[in-house]
Amino acid sequence: MLQRFDERNRDLIVNVNGKLAHRDEAGVSPFDSVVQGGDAVWEGLRLYDGRIFKLEEHLARLRSSALALGFTDVPTNDEIIAEIRRTLAANDMRDGVHIRLTLTRGVKYTSGMDPRLNRAGPTLIVLAEHKAPVYDRSGLRLVTSSLRRFAPDALDPKIHHANLLQSILAKIEANAAGADDALMLDPRGFIAETNATNFFIVTGGVVMTGHAVACPEGITRATVLELCERNAIPHRVKDLSLTEAYRANEAFCTGTMGELAAVTEIDGRTIADGRPGAMTAHISDLFRVLTESAGTPIR
Repeated sequence: MLQRFDERNRDLIVNVNGKLAHRDEAGVSPFDSVVQGGDAVWEGLRLYDGRIFKLEEHLARLRSSALALGFTDVPTNDEIIAEIRRTLAANDMRDGVHIRLTLTRGVKYTSGMDPRLNRAGPTLIVLAEHKAPVYDRSGLRLVTSSLRRFAPDALDPKIHHANLLQSILAKIEANAAGADDALMLDPRGFIAETNATNFFIVTGGVVMTGHAVACPEGITRATVLELCERNAIPHRVKDLSLTEAYRANEAFCTGTMGELAAVTEIDGRTIADGRPGAMTAHISDLFRVLTESAGTPIR
């Protein structure tokens, strides 16, 4: 699975701290914290027919992550939404758009990792692209990574930070194995998530996902659990082992960039009959209906 370049994105206008510029001319300072040490937090948003799905939840997670890292002068939700609106208007965007919000600690007056070197306040970057859900709906192939997700006492995944080297290294392993993505375990050996998405299985009609201990508290993950609750679909949050995934009736991944996508193979084991399952299709339909009506109007 490799994303392809969309020609509509050739002349994107990018927003860096309120300054709108062509994608080839936009930039951040070499003294910015995101350059100096990956010191930033981020969110991925999706625009459906002029509405951003779960915008308040995403902004709450962004703020929570920034506060956990001790950022000062964090922009208000209204200020961030205003910059999102400006960016979408500059690109004449209304639907089928993925928005990457990045909030860095800001520009340092000299290089170094000490947060006391930051005196200018955070840098807000709004990158909006024409981008359909990125995963092939016919089924993903996963391999288990040799890297373990960090435990909360190492680097708490509740901080949605921009240092993604662990995920990148796992993705390199998946690429080398000819798989679509990598499945990652927590320090105890239970399934945490993939290198980019939360992970679910379906066994005996019960939808199951792991505890958000060594993985972010995914917004789409939470939405799937809410949909199960509303529609009387049996579901559980529990520790999941690889064995449980191998013998599952279905498996699927969730995330803002890819929505819901079936998993049909893990570590060379075919999941059930190797085709996307009925429960995955059912929840995907429920999710689609929800995104067609819910969300914060933005355009």
